[in-house]
Amino acid sequence: MQPLYQAADRIEAQLLQDLLARHRIEARVFGDYLSGAAGELPVDIYPSVWVLEDRELPRAKGLLDDWLREHRRRAEASAWVCRGCGELVDGSFDLCWRCGTEH
Repeated sequence: MQPLYQAADRIEAQLLQDLLARHRIEARVFGDYLSGAAGELPVDIYPSVWVLEDRELPRAKGLLDDWLREHRRRAEASAWVCRGCGELVDGSFDLCWRCGTEH
């Protein structure tokens, strides 16, 4: 078992674990409830994702790199105006949340 990634929160850790599971890589999240003890524990209380099979670690790292690259791309994307309804949509979305039109 090898550590793969220290997530910002439980949601991010679960999303990564789900991605790995879709690619048939077994992973576990450890420390996902430690944030409830903030102030009483050391600063390093974020959940971490671990890959169970050592041989799967290189493939998991590749998936993680792709996943992080996509997150950065979405975070940097500019807002857009929906051509279907005129709604201003955050750049991280591919569909309009008002009418469902694609970007």
